[in-house]
Amino acid sequence: MSPNIPTTGPAQREILFNAFDMNCVVHQSPGLWRHPEDRAREYNTISYWTDLAQTLERGLFDGLFIADVLGPYDVFGDSPEAALRSGAQIPVQDPFLLVAAMAAVTEHLGFGLTAGTAYEHPYPFSRRLGTLDHLTGGRVGWNVVTGYLPSAAQNMGQEDQLEHDARYDHADEYLDVVYKLLEGSWEDDAVVADKESGVFTDPAKVHRIDHHGEHFKTPGIGVVEPSPQRTPVIYQAGASTRGRAFAGKHAEAVFINPPTKELAAESVRRIRQATADAGRDPYSVRIFAMQTVVTGPSDEAAQAKYDDLAQYVDPEGSLVLMSGWMGIDLSQFELDEPIGDVESNAIQSTVETFKKASGREDEVWTVRQLAEWVGVGGFGPVIVGDGPSAAAQLAEWQDETDVDGFNLAYHITPGTFEDIVDYVVPELQKLGRYKTEYTSGTLRHKLFGAGDHLPAEHHGAQFQLRRR
Repeated sequence: MSPNIPTTGPAQREILFNAFDMNCVVHQSPGLWRHPEDRAREYNTISYWTDLAQTLERGLFDGLFIADVLGPYDVFGDSPEAALRSGAQIPVQDPFLLVAAMAAVTEHLGFGLTAGTAYEHPYPFSRRLGTLDHLTGGRVGWNVVTGYLPSAAQNMGQEDQLEHDARYDHADEYLDVVYKLLEGSWEDDAVVADKESGVFTDPAKVHRIDHHGEHFKTPGIGVVEPSPQRTPVIYQAGASTRGRAFAGKHAEAVFINPPTKELAAESVRRIRQATADAGRDPYSVRIFAMQTVVTGPSDEAAQAKYDDLAQYVDPEGSLVLMSGWMGIDLSQFELDEPIGDVESNAIQSTVETFKKASGREDEVWTVRQLAEWVGVGGFGPVIVGDGPSAAAQLAEWQDETDVDGFNLAYHITPGTFEDIVDYVVPELQKLGRYKTEYTSGTLRHKLFGAGDHLPAEHHGAQFQLRRR
């Protein structure tokens, strides 16, 4: 029988921060790229990313979490046209190519990179992970996704994605191959670099992995020498029963995006239970909830900023993203149609959730209002207030939901993050809820304080060569 997890987490603890971004113009807030202070159009320049990384490190952020999709959002109108018009996560570029430049101008900031298991063989992918772990000094995490956009599967020559649970079965084996290559091929001291003998690597200390599975056959050795973490920190975001089981087995950090505290608390409880079911400490997983913070020097200034942002929201772009997230074509409804007239259980339940999150439960919402609500910050909740107010609300979220920290989405960039660094971080520090300096070491050690490598209870640890 599975152990029951505590109903409350450890005593009051420091809040962790990731910045939530994507290598595109529109991530979570369609239309706000038009704001005069927004620099999202510079997403395809090195300076945008290096400037952002330095801002985040100034604010002692734990990481920059970079989302990704491989394929356009084309559920809305059964076409990518609206996504292209609004810039909703297209054009989108490879997130991996950003990291080396950002690592070069920072010392501590971590990087959580999204990459799917469906379309690239784990053999070359493991090399990319190992390479970045070397170049960053061990500051890399991998957000494992199995894919959810049919357009990606079709453009990779498939009719559609694998069935939901089958995608996770495939991903389980994918990770085993990665673990074997990064953990179980090269011994710690395989590289001797002996100039006198002329031997760089001792061949006796490099081993074939001999993987022969249902999906992959990888018989040979890995090609990357051991990096600081060997396997980067494993992130995951699946919310289904199968996704939580996958997280319990593999994840060291989990991203959730419920718009209310009640839903967040339930998600956290289920993830911690899945981790316990996998034989791990339920608090060996760091859980990050999505939040958008609109802040300023006063509550009035923060509210004025929110009102200013709202006028730039692109309702069509918001519905493009919602259609992709929900799998429902929202183009079939008129923008000013009351939600009550829309016959869809999925939409009705989503709107009820947003009503509760906004405190406007008695209103009759239209499709347009749903789009406008999503337009500032996406599917997650939005906090509006000055630094002390925002800090208190974040602390309250942690206390009531048991999350470890937040993936902070932007409304405008980098202004959102600059405001958080300037107004919110100092107030959290005054509350004793945020670090005042970085811990040295790798991303894994910063997050858990227990060393650089996968812990013994983690599934991937079984593939480790005995450490010396």
